Amino acid sequence: MITDVVLASGNAGKLRELHPILEPLGVNLRPQSEFDMYDVDETGLSFVENAILKARETSAHTGLPAIADDSGLEVDFLKGGPGIYSARYSGEGDEGNNAKLLRELSGVEPAQRTARYQCVLVYMRHPEDPVPIICQGAWEGRILESSRGNGGFGYDPLFYVPTHDCSAAELDKSVKNRVSHRAIASAKLLDALKG
Repeated sequence: MITDVVLASGNAGKLRELHPILEPLGVNLRPQSEFDMYDVDETGLSFVENAILKARETSAHTGLPAIADDSGLEVDFLKGGPGIYSARYSGEGDEGNNAKLLRELSGVEPAQRTARYQCVLVYMRHPEDPVPIICQGAWEGRILESSRGNGGFGYDPLFYVPTHDCSAAELDKSVKNRVSHRAIASAKLLDALKG
C-alpha cells in the first residue's frame, strides 16, 4: 500500500535526497508545493522545535502525514552559531552567509574552527500526533579559511570533512548522501518507520 506523505519544505534537493530512501517502504513523498503550502515561520529555539512546528502545520494544512527537516551548522568558536539561523545568517543567501562566517572566524586557528552540521527529521502521522518520530544526525568537521569545491550548497565549500580530507563541496554526491548529517538522520528515520 502506498502512503502519501508531505515533505514540509520547498527545497527540491531535500525531496531528491529523501524520496529514494523512503520509497521502498511504500512512501510517496510529495512536496508541500503540491498543496499550496506556505513556508512555516521557524519560531522555535532549537532544530527539534522548528522541525516539529513545520511538520505539525504542514500535516494540519494538507490532512496527510508530514516529514520536516531542520538543519544547520554549529561552530564551536561561535558558541554553536549560526545554528538554527544558518540559512538566514547574513540575510544575503549562501554567498553572504559564507562571507560572514569567514569574517567571524578571521584569525582563528584551525584547531579552534571545529564545527558540525546538524539535522533533525520529524515525522508526524497527524497534527495532534503526541509521539512524533524525531531523528537526529550530526556530521563533524571544521571550517576552512577559504572556499573549496563547487558541489553541494550552503556552507559546504567551507566545511572540511576530516574522514575524506576535502570540503563537503568536493565530495562526490553519492558519498555525501551516505555520510552527511541528513544521511545519518534519514537512516534513523528509515529504521524507525520500518519498526
